[in-house]
Amino acid sequence: MKIQHLKLLNFRNYEKIEINFSPTYNIIYGDNGAGKTNLIESIYVLALTKSFRGSVDKVLIMNNKDVCRVEGTISEKYVNNYKIIIKDGGKKVKINNTKIDKLSDYISKVSVVLFNPNDLRFIKDSPSVRRTAINLEISQINNVYLKNLNNYNKLLKQRNAYLKTMNINANSSSDYLNILTEKLIDAGEKIYLSRKKYIDLLNDRIGEFYKKICDISDLSLEYLSDYKNFDRNKIISKYKECLNKDIILGKTTIGVHHDDIRFKFLGQNIRDYGSEGQQKNAIIAYKLAELEIYYKIRNDYPILILDDLFSELDKNKINNILNLINDDIQTFITTTEIDKINKNILNKSKLFYVTEGVIRED
Repeated sequence: MKIQHLKLLNFRNYEKIEINFSPTYNIIYGDNGAGKTNLIESIYVLALTKSFRGSVDKVLIMNNKDVCRVEGTISEKYVNNYKIIIKDGGKKVKINNTKIDKLSDYISKVSVVLFNPNDLRFIKDSPSVRRTAINLEISQINNVYLKNLNNYNKLLKQRNAYLKTMNINANSSSDYLNILTEKLIDAGEKIYLSRKKYIDLLNDRIGEFYKKICDISDLSLEYLSDYKNFDRNKIISKYKECLNKDIILGKTTIGVHHDDIRFKFLGQNIRDYGSEGQQKNAIIAYKLAELEIYYKIRNDYPILILDDLFSELDKNKINNILNLINDDIQTFITTTEIDKINKNILNKSKLFYVTEGVIRED
């Protein structure tokens, strides 16, 4: 999968640009604040319909403008045109100028793997950050997963609402709650099995990549879930045990919406016992494993974005990482220090110099 052509209108600090990219390496360089990250952010938005910066949609629109548009020509088995139009009141997406009504039918068409300095949040922050990331990653491979997730969240919302009703009215029937619980378990099992399969695939490769980066192995992921070793009768019993607490709190206290993963290094949680450098390398190994899973399932590579990688790692680690990237992967690299890039990579790269919202091809 490769993005051949990109058009931006009123996106962040880009009023109107069109760019043709290399199918291999694209290096975007310039001073801090020039708009390098804005450019690769637009590619991410084109794929996933939202920013990796956690921004609300309207901040993507240039100041004093009413609308922004990101449009890209993507080559896979076929060449297709993808477009996202964002207004203050919402957004719409199109494929080959045909409007797609559900975002779940759009996501997974264009796939991106991103490394960004903020990715350390994936290890350091709360379980919800890791669940969100895992959900996006699996959804890019299989949009059925996203539909299952949406169904689960809908049922969870209904169950929580009825729990609050039961707390107010002690005479409320438990029959409806039992029906919702059964449906929630069914939906949760599908999500659990998809996540388990994905994490198992990551574990097949993540230790190998970590060793190639750092010369040390024994990195793995531990999947934490109430549904672990799924047994329906045991899960039903857990919901029954938690019923009184759920009614008092007005929310469902067990289920896949509490899932988490841990990075284990030498048997310890890397969040608590690993250095920041070890954590960064673990994230990179995770991303490299993600690329290979995508290829294994889809027989194609996603687009790879390495945002400000060189400020995060030493030169040897950077070269180890770049040497692990398959030349079949379209790769975008942002940097302020172009001299840190291996000459072999530079020689097969297309260079873009960014300054104050203007892009010049070198």
